[in-house]
Amino acid sequence: MYVIGLLLTVLSIGMVLPMLADIYSGSSDWKVFLLCIVITAFFGGSLVLSNAHQELKINVRQAFMLTVLSWLMIAAFGALPFYLSELQLSITDSFFEAMSGVTTTGSTVITGLDDAPPGILLWRGILQWLGGVGVILMAMSIMPFLNVGGMQIFRTELSENEKVLPRAAQLASSISMIYVGLTVLCMISYMFAGMGVFDAIVHAMTTIATGGFSTFDSSFGHYDAPWTEMVAIIFMIAGGLPFILYLQAMGGNARPLFTDSQVRTFLTIVFSSIAVLSFYLIMNQDMTIFEAVRRSSFNVVSLITGTGFANGDYGLWGGFAVALLFFLMVVGACAGSTSCGIKIFRFQVLISVVQVQLKKLIYPNGVFITRYNGKPIPKDVPMSVMGFFFLYAICFSAMAIALSYSGLDFLTAMSAAATSISNVGPGLGSVIGPSGTFQSLPDIAKWICSIGMLVGRLEIFPILVMCSTYFWRD
Repeated sequence: MYVIGLLLTVLSIGMVLPMLADIYSGSSDWKVFLLCIVITAFFGGSLVLSNAHQELKINVRQAFMLTVLSWLMIAAFGALPFYLSELQLSITDSFFEAMSGVTTTGSTVITGLDDAPPGILLWRGILQWLGGVGVILMAMSIMPFLNVGGMQIFRTELSENEKVLPRAAQLASSISMIYVGLTVLCMISYMFAGMGVFDAIVHAMTTIATGGFSTFDSSFGHYDAPWTEMVAIIFMIAGGLPFILYLQAMGGNARPLFTDSQVRTFLTIVFSSIAVLSFYLIMNQDMTIFEAVRRSSFNVVSLITGTGFANGDYGLWGGFAVALLFFLMVVGACAGSTSCGIKIFRFQVLISVVQVQLKKLIYPNGVFITRYNGKPIPKDVPMSVMGFFFLYAICFSAMAIALSYSGLDFLTAMSAAATSISNVGPGLGSVIGPSGTFQSLPDIAKWICSIGMLVGRLEIFPILVMCSTYFWRD
C-alpha cells in the first residue's frame, strides 16, 4: 500500500500539466483536473502516511499483488479525468481509455480528438508515457525474479549491471533518465519535422512509450508527411529495443546494442517484413516504390512494436497484408522495452528447443544444449516459455469467443482479442480498424478488452497466480 500510495502521488503530480494546459487554452476542464488532483493526492498521501512506519520488505506473494494492484489502481484513478471532463464518457468508457493508456495499448473510445480539450489529449499522452516507463522497470526489476514467462533468463544481465549500479533505485533512476532523454529528443525531432509544440510533446510521449495515442482521429494520416513518419519510425524502433542495452551503452559498452541476438532478430523481422509488404503493395495495390516502402515501413514498425499509429487504412490492402500485419502485432518487439506482444526472445528460445529436439531425433545419443544469445539456457526457462505460449493461446481464444458471444462479428472479435492481449491498439475491419474506434462496441466487450489489456501487459502469469486458491493460503 505504501508503494501504491507513492504511485498515486506521482499520478496526481502528472495531472498538474493537463490542468495548466486547459488553463492556458481557456478550457473549463481545468477544474476537473484540479478536483482529480485533490482526490488522487488524498488517497495516495493517505496510503503513504499510514504505512510509512512499516519495514519495506516484499516477499514473492506481495510482489505479485503489488504488480497487479498497481496497474489497476493507476487505471482507476487515471479514469477520473475522462469521466468528469466535458467529454462525458461513461464509467466503462473512462476505465477502458485509462487502461488502454496505462498499458500503452492505444485503443480508444473517443471520437472527435481534433476538437477535444488539450488537457485530455495531454493526459492521454502522460498516461501512456508513465505506463511505458513502468513497463520497463517492471520487466527489469520484478518479472525476472518472479519467473514469469521465461523472463528469468535476464537475471544474469541484471546482476551484471548491478555491479555498476548496486541499488535498484539507482537502476530505476538511470533508466528513467534515458527514457526522458529519448522523449525530449523525439519531441525536438517532431518539431523539426513540422509538428506544432503541443502535438510534438504528446506524440513524443506516446511514441517512446510505443502507445499510439494521437491528438487527431486520423493519427499520422493528419500530417501525411514522410519526414514526420520517419521520425516516428526511428523512435518507435528505439522504444522497442531493450533499455538495459542503452544503459550499457551509456556506461561505455555500446557493442551489445548491435550484437544482441534479440535486437538482430527483431531488426531482421522488421526489414524482411517491410521488403515483402512493399513488393506486395507494388504488385497488387498499384503503388509507386516510394509510396509502398513508406506505407509498409511505417505500419510494420508501428504494429510490431505495439504502438498502433496509422497513416492509412491497411485493412484495405488485401488479405496477405492483413495476415502479415496480424502476425506482427502478436510477435511484438524486445523484452525490456516499452513494447508488447509475445516478445522476440520467446520465439528464439522456442526455436532453440525445436532445433535440439530435431537433432536428438537424428542423433539419439547426442548431447545438445539449448542456447540463447550464445549462452546455455537455464533448465526452467524452456518450460516457462512454452507455458507462456500455451496460456497466451488459451487467453486469446477465450477472449475471442467471449467477444463473439457479446455480439461482435468474427473479424472484429478475433482482432479485438489479439490487439488487447498484445497491447497494440487498432484492430482489423471497419469497426475497430485504423480508421475506426472501440466506441460502438457493447460495454461488456469493452470490459473484456480492458481485462485483456491488463492480462497482456502483465505477461498473463501474475493475473493467473492471483486467481489461484493456492496464492491465498497460508
